[in-house]
Amino acid sequence: MANALKEQYVSEITPSMMKKFNYSSVMETPKIEKIVLNMGVGDAIANSKNLDEAVEELSLIAGQKPLITKAKKSIAGFRLREGMSIGAKVTLRGDRMYDFLDKLINIALPRVRDFRGVSTRSFDGRGNYTLGIKEQLVFPEIDYDKVNKIRGLDIVIVTTANTDEESRELLTQIGMPFTK
Repeated sequence: MANALKEQYVSEITPSMMKKFNYSSVMETPKIEKIVLNMGVGDAIANSKNLDEAVEELSLIAGQKPLITKAKKSIAGFRLREGMSIGAKVTLRGDRMYDFLDKLINIALPRVRDFRGVSTRSFDGRGNYTLGIKEQLVFPEIDYDKVNKIRGLDIVIVTTANTDEESRELLTQIGMPFTK
């Protein structure tokens, strides 16, 4: 089954982007390459069960098994040794990526408390967009009763856009609720 967001991208967004930015080829239009979800679990140092719970929650949110991230170097102040497991990440591509983006825009973001839109200043200069979510409970897959600790996660939307302006236009047309 093809995703509605993907069909909308091909049929509506691509032609309007080509018109707005005067692209000569369809291949020039920016598209979303991947979405990376990252959950840093600092308290995994003291209790590795916290990491397992974070991995479980991330797999429910993404629909894919996360990769456990390890510390690159030791930091004595954090009681951290090189190679210790300190987080989890998932890279979504293809249909899963579009499904997640659809769920993020239409279900999760409106459930955020006092939500007025996402910042337009979170672009990195190369057309990628980063977003932080303070609590995992905004996702419908997470059962409030089974959560023992509220954890945040980072979401990075990687696009093929060359500039932030192109990327902002792409995400706006997809339906990302930016602040005015």
